[in-house]
Amino acid sequence: MEAKVNMKRAFVFLISCLWVTTEAIGETRNSISAVDGPTVINVGSLFTFNSAIGRSVGPALIAAVEDVNSDNITLKDKKINLIVQDTNCSGFLGTVEGILVETNIFPCAFSLIKSKREISLDMLAMKLMGKEVVAVLGPQSSGIAHVIPNILDELNVPLLSFGATDPTLSALQFPFFLRTTINDYFQMHAIADLVKYFGWREIVAIFVDDDYGRNGVSILGDALAENRAKISYKAALTPGANTSDIDSLLVEVNLLESRVFVLHVNPDSGLDVFSVAKRLGMMSNGYVWITTDWLPTVLDSSETISQETSDLIQGVIAFRHYTPDSDQKKKFSSRWENLKNKKTRKFNSYALFAYDSVWLLARSLDLFFSSGENISFSGDPSFTSLRVFDQGKNLLHILMKTNFTGLSGEIQFDSEKNLIRPAFDVLNFGGTGFRRVGYWSNHSGLSVAPPGSFYSKPPNISTASQQLYGVIWPGETTMVPKGWVFPNNGKPMQIAVPYRVTYTDFVTKDKGPLVARGYCIDVFEAAVALLPYPVPHEYVLYGDGLRNPSFDNIVNGVAQNKYDAAVGDVTITTNRTRIVDFTQPYLESGLVVVAPVKQVQSSPWAFLKPFTWQMWAVTGSFFLFVGTVVWILEHRINTEFRGSPRQQLITVFWFSFSTMFFSHRENTVSTLGRGVLIFWLFVVLIINSSYTASLTSILTVQQLFSRIQGIDSLISSSDPIGVQDGSFAYKYLTNELNVAESRLRILKSQDDYVQALERGPNGGGVAAIVDELPYVELFLSSTKCTFSIVGREFTKSGWGFAFQRDSPLAEDLSTAILQLSENGELQRIHDKWLSRTGCSAQTNVVDDNRLSLKSFWGMFLLCAIACFLALTIFFCRVCLQYSRYIPEEKEMEQPQAEPVQTSRRSFRAASFKDMMDFVDKKEVEIKDMLKRKSVDSKRLSTASESSEGRRGVEV
Repeated sequence: MEAKVNMKRAFVFLISCLWVTTEAIGETRNSISAVDGPTVINVGSLFTFNSAIGRSVGPALIAAVEDVNSDNITLKDKKINLIVQDTNCSGFLGTVEGILVETNIFPCAFSLIKSKREISLDMLAMKLMGKEVVAVLGPQSSGIAHVIPNILDELNVPLLSFGATDPTLSALQFPFFLRTTINDYFQMHAIADLVKYFGWREIVAIFVDDDYGRNGVSILGDALAENRAKISYKAALTPGANTSDIDSLLVEVNLLESRVFVLHVNPDSGLDVFSVAKRLGMMSNGYVWITTDWLPTVLDSSETISQETSDLIQGVIAFRHYTPDSDQKKKFSSRWENLKNKKTRKFNSYALFAYDSVWLLARSLDLFFSSGENISFSGDPSFTSLRVFDQGKNLLHILMKTNFTGLSGEIQFDSEKNLIRPAFDVLNFGGTGFRRVGYWSNHSGLSVAPPGSFYSKPPNISTASQQLYGVIWPGETTMVPKGWVFPNNGKPMQIAVPYRVTYTDFVTKDKGPLVARGYCIDVFEAAVALLPYPVPHEYVLYGDGLRNPSFDNIVNGVAQNKYDAAVGDVTITTNRTRIVDFTQPYLESGLVVVAPVKQVQSSPWAFLKPFTWQMWAVTGSFFLFVGTVVWILEHRINTEFRGSPRQQLITVFWFSFSTMFFSHRENTVSTLGRGVLIFWLFVVLIINSSYTASLTSILTVQQLFSRIQGIDSLISSSDPIGVQDGSFAYKYLTNELNVAESRLRILKSQDDYVQALERGPNGGGVAAIVDELPYVELFLSSTKCTFSIVGREFTKSGWGFAFQRDSPLAEDLSTAILQLSENGELQRIHDKWLSRTGCSAQTNVVDDNRLSLKSFWGMFLLCAIACFLALTIFFCRVCLQYSRYIPEEKEMEQPQAEPVQTSRRSFRAASFKDMMDFVDKKEVEIKDMLKRKSVDSKRLSTASESSEGRRGVEV
């Protein structure tokens, strides 16, 4: 750190000496408002007069100074004296070089300086400091802005740059640097969001090879990476490159895959790139050109856009600093025609930032003086030729805190000395001019509404909220370009193909021109044939032909750019998707367990196997339960359900189980009984049908049995497990299922499969093999179904074609694979290579086919509810009849002299035996009794009334 400070001081010392030596040579070009006296405040300005930015900035600075000096509120009795220096130092460099060579001044110090241009620029700064300026406005160039602050930081003079957009110009490196325009950091993120919006994954960056270009493109690369995109190639143009250099560069980039070009160059040379691109046919259909703000800077300040220029940039997308419409801006626009020293009839956005920079300084100086501060300079103790601004830090602090609304919008700085609320217009050139297709801001992203309408809402840059109007692309098309083509460099795609030893029907070596053949190759070729563009490719066999290759190594080769893609039986796994992109699966796959099986012999008790014992118990119980319920409901009114106790018990059992065959001879006459029987007969129908189907399956389908029932029983055992050589199953079993590697056996051929399974774990073989379903189906068909799949498929995956990350081919081929599936071509290819005699998918274990109670409990529950409802209604009726029956019975038993005592006897006094006798009586008898009681009651009531009438007459 100390060495850096010493080098900086040596640099300043050299410049101060050069300034003394060459003071007579370098003269001040312009001095505006030359006012003498203590009320004059000197302010310096650095920009290139004859440039696209300088031609707009110069008149704007003059207008701003005039407005400040004529304002009676700001600065009151003080005036600003603007001292302007031209930073176009090409004529000055020869003078400096001559002095250094002829006088041999400080040869050691000169080695510390990077270029003669840095010397001349810092000498300009020294000339300004000789005027005791309190601040410097500019420069417009980011390259110059990297040099000038070295002097100004040493002298505590704030630098307000209205044109230096390089994002690496940080407040930490240059404490007195204050950017009064929008940082290119935000412009690069705007471009990245645009690339994401249209779905492009790669772009080519063409940039000027200086601090401005390199640093901007570096930020663009970071912004694209956040959106899973990238810069596939960085094409650097030397500053001031001629047509021949541009031609060579564009010819080179035109051979690349990407057709999205981002052009980040200086305003004064950018149109030369489009001129060469037009001649090379790079402004036609399929190309995308995106420019930074340099293009609107050039065109906005041009009086007219010539037809030749319009033809060069048709369909180009450009970004321009967004400045909201306001009365101030309209007034300034109408005033521009009458400004002094203007060289163009129009101005660009940098004029607004320059104008606001003057007012920012003026307002800050006003606050500076209002706080009691005074301007003073003191000599540097080390270098007497330099004057240090004593109050520079205080003025810088006030500048950072100042907040007002100017021509360019709100002027306010964040902690990193950047303007808050950066925003851009998104422009599309078509016809004879630009049209706005949207806006971008760091608050709302891409939108069709002005950024100001979103600031009152929470930030929202989600993908769903991004929106732009339609764009007219090069070639006068509205269809969004793909953004890429196959590189026109004569090199076909290098596609890795596994050189399989086993299951060669999928893919293996071929002596034909394709080098490879198999199911996977045919699917890939059919998918490529559906693409709307040619895909030159060649297959490269991976493996030695002695054993299956490692598929992980093939995928890693694609990820490491050794191959462009991998075609074959490559399983899509989580780890692999992290390093490559896969297409849509063209064949479903998954891990299964293959084991030896033996046939289960038939049993004399096979008729009991359709149901579990719980199902048998519940079914039998319900037969008895429903029979009893029907007997209760029918006993009082149906003679077929009456008789001696023994006869009635037999009737209950007979009726219950005869309903199983719908052969019950007893008729039900009660409404409740019939309702219960309907529910029960429906249950019996379902039970009979299910039993018949299950028993038929057990007796007719071959039953196979294996000691291994699936992956769970295989893992829980300690038996060896076989896996295919090169398969991902090995890592899956060890990493995911925690199977010890000592239990795994690598099998290199189908003969190894057969031998290992036949020997078994006790004979040096394996208990089962874990492999992918497509391989297992071929294996079983080739062994005439000697073995079988046990359990179920315990992973779900598929096979796909692997490509490098962000390859657009992966998406297009996925669409092609779906088309193959829809038109039936995928099935035809499958039948061509993989059609074999099918085997049983898994063992038919009897226990798994048994019908359990969980499949029928809902049906039993409904039947039980129907029974309980019927019984509830029945007993309610019985209780009601019994309450009417008791008084009748007691009246017959008691003498007539005790009617009061009889009527008070409660229903609860009746014995349980009496109630059971009542329930056992026929319904007809009960109704007759109740009818006689009703008649007798009426007769007694009539006799009582007659007796009372006679007594009244006698009285």
